[in-house]
Amino acid sequence: MSLQKNIAANYVSQIYVTLIGIVMLPVYIKYMGAEAYGLVGFFSMLQAWFSLLDLGLTPTIGRETARFKAGAVSALDFRRLFRALHVLFLGIGILGFITLYLFAPLVVKHWLKLDALSVEQASFAIQIMAACIAIRWICGLYRGVITGGEHLVWLSGYTSIIATLRFIFVLPVMWFYGYTPIVFFFYQLIIAVVEILGLYIKSYSVLPKVVSASMGWSLKPIRSVLAFSLTVAFTASIWVMVTQTDKLILSSILPLSQYGYFTLAVLIAGGVMVITGPISSAIMPRMARLHAENKEADVITIYRNSTQLVSIIAGAASITLAICARPLLWAWTGDATVVENVAPTMVLYAIGNGCLAVSAFPYYLQYARGNLRLHFLGNLILLCVMVPAIYFSSTYYGSIGAGYSWMMVNLTFLIFWVWFVHSRLEPGLHKKWLTHDIGLIVLPAAAVGLLVNWVDVRSESRILSVLIVFVSGGLIMLTAVAFSSAARAMVANKIVGRRGV
Repeated sequence: MSLQKNIAANYVSQIYVTLIGIVMLPVYIKYMGAEAYGLVGFFSMLQAWFSLLDLGLTPTIGRETARFKAGAVSALDFRRLFRALHVLFLGIGILGFITLYLFAPLVVKHWLKLDALSVEQASFAIQIMAACIAIRWICGLYRGVITGGEHLVWLSGYTSIIATLRFIFVLPVMWFYGYTPIVFFFYQLIIAVVEILGLYIKSYSVLPKVVSASMGWSLKPIRSVLAFSLTVAFTASIWVMVTQTDKLILSSILPLSQYGYFTLAVLIAGGVMVITGPISSAIMPRMARLHAENKEADVITIYRNSTQLVSIIAGAASITLAICARPLLWAWTGDATVVENVAPTMVLYAIGNGCLAVSAFPYYLQYARGNLRLHFLGNLILLCVMVPAIYFSSTYYGSIGAGYSWMMVNLTFLIFWVWFVHSRLEPGLHKKWLTHDIGLIVLPAAAVGLLVNWVDVRSESRILSVLIVFVSGGLIMLTAVAFSSAARAMVANKIVGRRGV
């Protein structure tokens, strides 16, 4: 399957999943209430913190699958590694479920700020969450195999089906049984079981066939990838702390209803990262395989072209969200309370996520080469700066303080740290990467966004607000595409190909 088809399939899936997830949120808030939706946000945050138990093994199995396809790992060694990881994942998943299940009442009584919901109802909801989180976490192993094997078209389609069941079909279920957190999370548990069964079957179809007896039962195969996986684990744990500390702190500071609004702001702004995710999912195994085949020039070509693609998409998305926050929220919800509570925080997180999307690229290069030392160091520095900044700003200024910290720290990291990493990995690359692959694309798009903001077109009509957002976003996107050499070359090749030249 070509890289372009993998990226395209990922994008169709991610855009669909993101859109239905976002579109359905006002419906959840309307029927469940902001406080109950706060529990949904708390669920997402718990799931992210649970990923600390991953120990770097999910990206490791993805990388080893790509290496197996390139002929760098034998079928028997690969199956032994998969079996060892399978045992480890199941064990940790069960342990995590039991722990979260038992501590649920304490979390509700001593951490969350409830209003209308009872302690018993919230505790039971968190206990159901525990089962959902454990199952979805185990899914990561199967997704790693499927992604590393570059079966991304199938994975994209399956993810879209599961998302449809998760986000849309929950409504008729709640209409019949009641719009309560218990019904919502019970349904999510059922879908999680369906999801893991499908991923299990597909991942085993990807695995090479070997005699079961020859594989044995041992955790020793993990030793061969332990250094890489532990480095990934540590950097991943830092990443979780960096991206989830604000949510953790604010979940104990804000009333659950206000926490629901904060979660909404972060979720919408998080769309910037979601829509760039398919690119990383597609290029990371491809870059790892090319590196294993000693095709370094091809690695850098994919690296730079993908940077331009992310600059177009993430840049246009973050600028549009920042410029059109209020008309977007008004068109989407028609609720002035939601607009006032969500828009200021959403703007700050959207800009910060735009910086984060492009500053993640040096990690992809280090991942392909199997050496994450600099990524480890960079994330450690980021943690030491971000966590205190988030803690103090959130404590004194709430969600707005967290937003400013998120934006400023990510901008600083992009300007200074990425330069240092490139100077060590690929001397001479950084100037071209920053100016040609990012700056030349994002700055003109930002100028168009500022011009749109200066015109200041507003409307009380939700339909006209939609039009304002689409026209503004379209102008920003077209500007970014026009200034990208990779995008222009791709368009030119398509035109030449159609003409048969």
